[in-house]
Amino acid sequence: MDQDSHCTAEEELLEGVSRITTSSTTSPSDEEENQPKVEISCQPRKENTEKDDLKDSNATLSPNSSMTTKELQEYWRSEKSQCRQVKLLFEIPSTRIVEHHLSKYVMYKIIILQTGSFDSNKSVIERRYSDFEKLHRNLLEEFSEEMEDVTFPKKTLTGNFTEEIINERKLAFKDYLRLLYSMKYIRRSKKFIDFLTRPELQEAYGCLRGGQYTKALEILLEVIGLQERLTRGNPVSIVPTLCAIVVCHKDLENPASAFEYGEKALSRLHVHTSHRYYMPLLETMITLAYELGKDFLSLQEKLEEWKTKKDPIRVFTLKELAVREYVQ
Repeated sequence: MDQDSHCTAEEELLEGVSRITTSSTTSPSDEEENQPKVEISCQPRKENTEKDDLKDSNATLSPNSSMTTKELQEYWRSEKSQCRQVKLLFEIPSTRIVEHHLSKYVMYKIIILQTGSFDSNKSVIERRYSDFEKLHRNLLEEFSEEMEDVTFPKKTLTGNFTEEIINERKLAFKDYLRLLYSMKYIRRSKKFIDFLTRPELQEAYGCLRGGQYTKALEILLEVIGLQERLTRGNPVSIVPTLCAIVVCHKDLENPASAFEYGEKALSRLHVHTSHRYYMPLLETMITLAYELGKDFLSLQEKLEEWKTKKDPIRVFTLKELAVREYVQ
């Protein structure tokens, strides 16, 4: 192949790549809008996994124009292999009927998994019809336009506990959650996230306030994984849960584990130093670092720097902040 034909091949490949990249960022058709959306994240292997936003990842794709055709092909093949889908799947495999003295209702077991990655963990929660109904009502208040074509299983006067009705609702609620998750603004909304996490968090914090640190920690560790998946675009929102885990580990005399989760929380607050958890977390981390023989001077410097910038006001300890969460 002569030089001119070789350059032409490179130009054609670059033009093709440009068309692909352009088409992937254009607005989807009406038909595509009705399909469940999948967030795509293309990252170099050593990239921070928090930076999985499609826009940011597209910006990292910058092949050198001096690459040969073969090198360009290998580059894009490598980038494609590193792309991974980020999508949650909702399954409702079973139910159970709960009978109290004055009430009877069905609990739906919801399994939430993440596909397109090596995530082998799953989150399991239970919700009843009235929980779904409350979610639907709350979402209608805030997202009336988006919810316009979303149907919700209606109540029936009789037969609510028959196998037929329960199975119908299992399928309906599964489709309902999948549809809600496909809508970007809804899946990122506090109301949707609260529906999936708040009952468990309330139970965990109740155990923490009661000194049941082992039970609280067990629940918090179950919830934190789901919270991370649901709030990928807002990592600061899980800081309270991370700090509650720190408190539990610390009171259970697991300083190494407490420090590990404290580092995760601090990494999410490095540009949010005005956050109410920042100073109490720093103070706790200094104590833990000293106990573990780690570098606490750098943490002490950050604390002193923070104090010089802020007015001297009363600040709660990390544990005092934690026990105040979800107090109704």
